[in-house]
Amino acid sequence: MSRRESPLTPAPGVVVPAVLDETERREEVTLRPRELGEFIGQSELVGHLKIVLAAARERNQPSDHLLFAGPPGLGKTSLAAIVASEMGVALRITSGPVMSRPGDLAALLTDLQEGEVLFIDEIHRLHRSVEEVLYPAMEDRRLDVMIGRGPSARSVRLELPSFTLVGATTRTGLVAAPLRDRFGFVGRLDLYDNDDLAEIVRRSAGLLGVELDDGGAREVARRSRGTPRIANRLLRRVRDVAQVEGTSVVTTDVARRALLLFGVDERGLDKVDRRILGLLCEQFRGQPVGLVTLAHACGEEPATIEEAYEPYLIREGLLIRTPRGRVATQRAYEHLSLPVPGGGLL
Repeated sequence: MSRRESPLTPAPGVVVPAVLDETERREEVTLRPRELGEFIGQSELVGHLKIVLAAARERNQPSDHLLFAGPPGLGKTSLAAIVASEMGVALRITSGPVMSRPGDLAALLTDLQEGEVLFIDEIHRLHRSVEEVLYPAMEDRRLDVMIGRGPSARSVRLELPSFTLVGATTRTGLVAAPLRDRFGFVGRLDLYDNDDLAEIVRRSAGLLGVELDDGGAREVARRSRGTPRIANRLLRRVRDVAQVEGTSVVTTDVARRALLLFGVDERGLDKVDRRILGLLCEQFRGQPVGLVTLAHACGEEPATIEEAYEPYLIREGLLIRTPRGRVATQRAYEHLSLPVPGGGLL
């Protein structure tokens, strides 16, 4: 497969958050769709985006500023790259946490070329002072810079080239209202159903050179928690097992065996998920448990429990939050094959 330069390649001096090592990051990039026609799922959002971008191209103008919101791993970064590709311009990448001072953003904005796309991941984590610099840049294509200090200080207005800001957030409620209102289009990405995930797995398998049948694709899809990023990660682990075993085609049995080997059960729960449910069901015997107590017993940070594990467990009906604490549901006991205590669990 050709290793062409990806549209996600950052411009010099632009900071990209390091999540994967370089080898796996390059592999991850190759699995990303390059254009809207390759993007699977999110049909309503994709349809709206096609209209926005097509209209901008016909006017020969940059697109309106775009905000993509939704849980991690659903394709917000991929959509930012697609926007740049569809508009035929370069993509600059940064993230909210790395821009701690207004000067960081000012340096980035003044380096933009006409029509380029600036992608800010985790835009809800921008410092308030940085946001204040962003407002006139988004609305009026200008940048107000203070030169000097004290009585001799003066404001200088810099004109900026036309650009498109694409923001991504996992916490829409934390995006300041003045910032959110300056986006011309706000798109919400939802969790994927198993059919779309199976199609994504089949596409990724083709790019990775993995031969799998329909059953193998669906087995990976249904354990992926509705998230393409997780589906691609599980597919790579299934590929590893099939390669080591010398299996040429990934079938349902091969996929199931590989995923169980890596601790992913039939509902997509991993070791920590089952540890949380096991503590609630066995150690605390169905009693409500506070978040801090649960985190200490599990050996994880409270924020990790609350943000990384609880949402899926709640969505699957395995855990509920009550005013007194976290409680495992009857479905959790059944999943762990444990006897349900008395007391009328939900």
